[in-house]
Parts: sequence; C-alpha cells; structure tokens
Amino acid sequence: MQRTIILANGELPDLSLARLLLHADDYVICADGGIHYALALDLIPDLIIGDLDSADEEALQKFKDQDVKVESFPRDKNETDLELAIQRAMERNPTQIVIVAGLGGRLDQTLANITLLTDLRLSAVQVRLDDGLEEIFLCRDQATVYGKRGDIVSLLPWQGPVSEVQTTNLKWTLDKETLYPNKTRGISNEMTGDDASISIGSGLLFIVHRRQSISNQKSSIENPKSKTK
Repeated sequence: MQRTIILANGELPDLSLARLLLHADDYVICADGGIHYALALDLIPDLIIGDLDSADEEALQKFKDQDVKVESFPRDKNETDLELAIQRAMERNPTQIVIVAGLGGRLDQTLANITLLTDLRLSAVQVRLDDGLEEIFLCRDQATVYGKRGDIVSLLPWQGPVSEVQTTNLKWTLDKETLYPNKTRGISNEMTGDDASISIGSGLLFIVHRRQSISNQKSSIENPKSKTK
C-alpha cells in the first residue's frame, strides 16, 4: 500500500500513540509547522510545504541541510498549508493518506481540516485525520472501523440526511435507518468487537473513532516504525 503521512500543525495528545501510526516506507509531508512533529517523532520528511510562518527556522534549516525538498508559498494565499500538502500528496497517486496532528488547537482550522475530506477528488483514496487516540474519516458507501471492544464510534451526517445506515458490531445497531444532521442519534456508540462495519444508501457520513487506550491500537496501524534516511 502506497501511503502518505501528512504532519499538520494541530495537537498530538500522546507522541507514543502517534508513533504507532507510522510505517517505515511512508512518504512524509510536513505542512508548515508540522516540522516540529517530524523532529519529535524522529522523522526526516520527504517534503515541507506551506508559507512557513509557523515553521521553526532552526528546524527548517536542519532539514534543508539534509536535502529535504521545501516548497514555500506566500502567506496571502487561497489555500491552507494542509490543503497544499494534500494536493501534493494526491499527485503521487497514493492509496492512503493519513493526516497526523490535524485536530485540536484553533477550532476554525480543525473544522476546515475535517471538511477537506469531503473533496470529491479524494473519494478514491483512503483519507483520515488521526492523532493516535482519535481518527475521523468519511463514509461514502461502506467503511470498516478497526479497534477494540468498548471503543467509541460516532456517526455524523454531513450536509444532509444519510439514508439506509446499517451497522454491525456496534452496541446500538442501526438497521437501514436515516440519520439527520440536526439530530444526535449517531453519537457515542460502542464497538462490541475488534472491528465494526458501517454501510449507507446515500449521503455522506463522518465516522469518528475514539480508541480507549494504547492497547487498542490495531488497524490501520500495523508494522509501526520510525522513518529515517
């Protein structure tokens, strides 16, 4: 699987959990201030991109000295640094993009980061925001959540009703039901096994998966290794 990791400039609640998301052969992009997470996780990125207003100058120079490619943009631009990073990631035709540290911090930035997942150009790629404790991804047809019994799974309709929602291995089963964006019916369900499946008939559904502890790491998180060059 060709994976791209994007390090954003949000929050990471636990670096040890974030390390579990990494594979040795990941292509790593830092979105501006994400470079300080590259340092914290002992990673050498393949690309640093953004207006660099949040990037530590010493860290930036360190990576330049290691021949890391840097793409600098003006501060007055139409895209966020994360959107630029996603655009570059898509040019590599990945099968999966994991955005690390895209949650927390400024609420407007967090909401913008989440809504980036709705871009139709990402529909053929597995894209998720993940900080090791919590992950968010979009279901357009069907999806599987990997975790452990007791993990929290919330289902959030986007832009309008989501019809024929069907679930397995969730404590409160949905059987071809409709979820509405102005109702909280899909919040705080619980996994009853190591995986849960969700399918929908129409609409867009955000899935939020909150892992209960470090022992719950599975998934999406196999063969954890730090990447060095």
